[in-house]
Amino acid sequence: MPESPRKETDIARRIRAHGLARGHTHAEIAAEIHDQCGPLFGTSKVKSQRLARGIALSDVIAQIRALYEVDGKPPPKLGETLLSAYESGYKKPGPAYLHYLCSVYRVEPTDLGFQGQCICGRGHSGRSGGAAQSRPGESDALVGSVVVPSHADTQWMLNSDLRSQHRAGGSVAADMGEEDIVLRRTLLQLLAGAGVAVDGQFLGAIDGLRRKMDDTLVSATVSPTMLDQWEETIVGYGQQYQATPSLRLLCDVLLDFSEVRRMCDQRQPIELQERLCRLAAQLSGLSGLIMINLGDHRLARSFFRTARTAADETGDRGLRAWVTARESLVPMYYGDPREALHLARKAQDLAGRTPCAAAAMAPAVEARALGMLALRGRSDAAPSARRALVRGRAVFDQLSRNQVNDLVFGFTDRQMTFYEGDTYTNLGDHQRGDEVLSHALTLYTVNDRLDRTLVRLDRAHCRLQAGEPDAALTAGREAILDLPAEHRSDILMHRARQLGAAAAAMHGDMPALRDFRDALAGPSVQSPTVGPPPPEVV
Repeated sequence: MPESPRKETDIARRIRAHGLARGHTHAEIAAEIHDQCGPLFGTSKVKSQRLARGIALSDVIAQIRALYEVDGKPPPKLGETLLSAYESGYKKPGPAYLHYLCSVYRVEPTDLGFQGQCICGRGHSGRSGGAAQSRPGESDALVGSVVVPSHADTQWMLNSDLRSQHRAGGSVAADMGEEDIVLRRTLLQLLAGAGVAVDGQFLGAIDGLRRKMDDTLVSATVSPTMLDQWEETIVGYGQQYQATPSLRLLCDVLLDFSEVRRMCDQRQPIELQERLCRLAAQLSGLSGLIMINLGDHRLARSFFRTARTAADETGDRGLRAWVTARESLVPMYYGDPREALHLARKAQDLAGRTPCAAAAMAPAVEARALGMLALRGRSDAAPSARRALVRGRAVFDQLSRNQVNDLVFGFTDRQMTFYEGDTYTNLGDHQRGDEVLSHALTLYTVNDRLDRTLVRLDRAHCRLQAGEPDAALTAGREAILDLPAEHRSDILMHRARQLGAAAAAMHGDMPALRDFRDALAGPSVQSPTVGPPPPEVV
């Protein structure tokens, strides 16, 4: 006796063969597949319909595209990834796609596992010849021919406005673009533990999504409860920022960013539109921060530009200042500290006299930029940096509890302490810098991987300035090796390379430097930066 089939497709193929031999309809075969495969593999009703016909996802897509063409509509943005999500139960098709799925399979929504009636208001099972279900020997919607819907069945699609479906609470899956598909595929690969190549398609999807937000910000019905849920989601991202690998978090953030963009596609009452623009500004600014971590300063700047556009719509000076203060980190790590200084002072002007997170962060960024300039020989930078630290700490002491507990949208005590220690290090006060940075490490949790590693690398710089190159390189190497590969983002590797370059410039080649460079050559998050790497800053 042959071994019984163990795979879903094998069982479905056997059921289909026996059903065809006995003259069963495809609906009967699909029901049998669902009854047998559902308990074993979780096979959905909509997938059972496809397995009952022995076809691939691409065949269904081709049929739907043909129906769209017959209806005189542009090609749908439906791909195999989205159809597979329907079959897996991760997403529910919108009214338009559900209508065409029913048309292709010649069944009703309940046969596909979805409640309610089709939006066309007509049945799909008896479209040809009046038979309730086609027999295997008869013409089939998925075998050799394209079903041409009648005028009465398609008139609703020819004259309907998809936006009215959105206002009626319908799914927005029909508006899903290629960007969403690329991001979801990347997220699924990351969840499966597979390697992800940050290629042109991925970067194009990111920038395309940002451009769509730019387009829709100028044109935007959602409920206050829905906005409350989105705001809670964004607060959660602030809590995950340090602990979640950058590429994984970027996919999550941008998928929500895409949803917010779709909600902005219709004009809203002014109070709701302001809240939507705030969400857009925060998600875009957070995306810019993650792009800094991944080393793509061009896309980071683009996201901050989008965030400024959205923030300007809110009229919230604190939010506008937050975007500008966060944007100053781009030149801080990958550009000219003079530009970082300019943006930090601009953020202070935007914040005004009202205590807010940006009003405390901007002077601290100013101090760090001045410290970098002092390291390059600017004589007047050191006293200005110390005064900026005093201003920043004075504003920080006035912040509310909520503002000092948020690592992304607020400004915490551990961040303030980190910025102070970094400034003292750049000013050449390595003893004071090491004391402050050591205290900063006690404030961070073990899950705050990003800033903890930056603090440890800054402490290594302190040891280098103190004339201890071997200890400095050892500390830097341990800071990198303690990180899982998926957390070794470009910003950390860039800072580590700066430590190595400074050690080589001060002490030349040494065994510890070779060991340090070998550690940096290990696995890390692939940087999406296009072109040559940024120059090393000593």
